[in-house]
Amino acid sequence: MTDGGVTVLVGTTKGAFLVSGGEDRSNWSVSGPFCDGWPINHVIGDPETGTLWAGGGGDWHGAGIWRSEDGGETWELTKLTRGTMDEWAANDPDFAAMTGWTDTPPPFGEQFSQVWSLHYAHGTLYAGTKPARFLASQDGGKTWEHLEGLANHPSADSWNPGAAGLVLHTIVSDPADPDKMWIGISAAGVFATEDGGQTWERRNRLSNAEACGHHEHPAAPRDGETGHCVHNMMRAPGDGDLLYQQNHHGVWRSADGGRSWDDITVGLPSTFGFPIRVHPRDPETIWTMPLNGDMAGRFPPDAAAAVWRSRDGGQSWRDMRAGLPQEACFFTVLRQAMGGDRRDPAGIYFGTNSGSVFASTDEGDSWQEIARHMPTILAVEVLDRG
Repeated sequence: MTDGGVTVLVGTTKGAFLVSGGEDRSNWSVSGPFCDGWPINHVIGDPETGTLWAGGGGDWHGAGIWRSEDGGETWELTKLTRGTMDEWAANDPDFAAMTGWTDTPPPFGEQFSQVWSLHYAHGTLYAGTKPARFLASQDGGKTWEHLEGLANHPSADSWNPGAAGLVLHTIVSDPADPDKMWIGISAAGVFATEDGGQTWERRNRLSNAEACGHHEHPAAPRDGETGHCVHNMMRAPGDGDLLYQQNHHGVWRSADGGRSWDDITVGLPSTFGFPIRVHPRDPETIWTMPLNGDMAGRFPPDAAAAVWRSRDGGQSWRDMRAGLPQEACFFTVLRQAMGGDRRDPAGIYFGTNSGSVFASTDEGDSWQEIARHMPTILAVEVLDRG
């Protein structure tokens, strides 16, 4: 990782990778894999200190969070739950010796199998898990506590898992108020807290339910609410509580912190997609990547890749294709696989399940492939220390 430059943080099915482009966002180089080849669902970094965190795991490893304080040179694991390998090692001394296993009970036993999301704000590191639990660390990820307010929500017994399970995949904070946060759970919807996680309000109401129409799809809006299968969500810059979300069935905008949502899908080629990205300074500029549908293959419409950009908060959309494959393109871009830097013009980056990372340093007007032949990419974030 280059101090003062841009580093794309990539989580994959076979570890974490760093794609470094330096101060001028060029001559990209790939380092990794890190984290002992664990499946890594999310990687984030603190631009002030350069500390990196990678969360992941699964049935074999159990859940855990890796931490690097030297730019990715070395990593330390905080194991949170047990996996199948712990059972094997406990009963097989030779296997335990081979893997370096130690008989240290993890703090959360077998409560969850994976860490799906990470977020650092106001000196606190947060984590979301599968199944949906909300964790916090006050010491940079060394020790963790379960914030039980979310688990105690009255609706918790009715939460239904999405295709990937009941995952807490998105954590959003207010940069000015440490007590205000929003989370996304598939498929339970959007929740918000204004008291630091002690209590939560479910926020999925449609702004105009009568105009929504009728949809047969089980994830579509109904009963006066957006579909509960949230795929990704971001808060726009500025003093207001402007939120955007890519849902399983449409793209949505909320000007009141999620208390009501407006459908802004019109103009896009599909209601289905995974990531959403907001400009670091302009709250009206957003990017998303529609796919052809959940039952139609989950690849770009017409097998031609495009990132779609709006400059007016979703009132109109334009497809950005220059430099992206326009024939026989069947990749998928997953919910956490689009990130951005804070440069001017802003950089946008996305990763594919076919192992490529694409970058635009002109806000989507043109694209280049900066890494290829990587494992399946699950997450892309950017550490910008410029």
